[in-house]
Amino acid sequence: MDIAIGDILEMKKEHPCGSRRWEVLRVGMDFRLRCEGCGREMMIPRKKAEKAIKKWIPSEKGSP
Repeated sequence: MDIAIGDILEMKKEHPCGSRRWEVLRVGMDFRLRCEGCGREMMIPRKKAEKAIKKWIPSEKGSP
């Protein structure tokens, strides 16, 4: 999976705030994600994150 900074990930399980959507802030062996509902940030190992993804929405860097 070619996840990049700025992409939005919709997870299978929801965050306690009720949101399932997370913005990618850092990519590497682990991901730094920010919840779009409450703004909380977390680090999660890449393998665990890739299993939990329901939907991947690429960022629109290419569009003007």
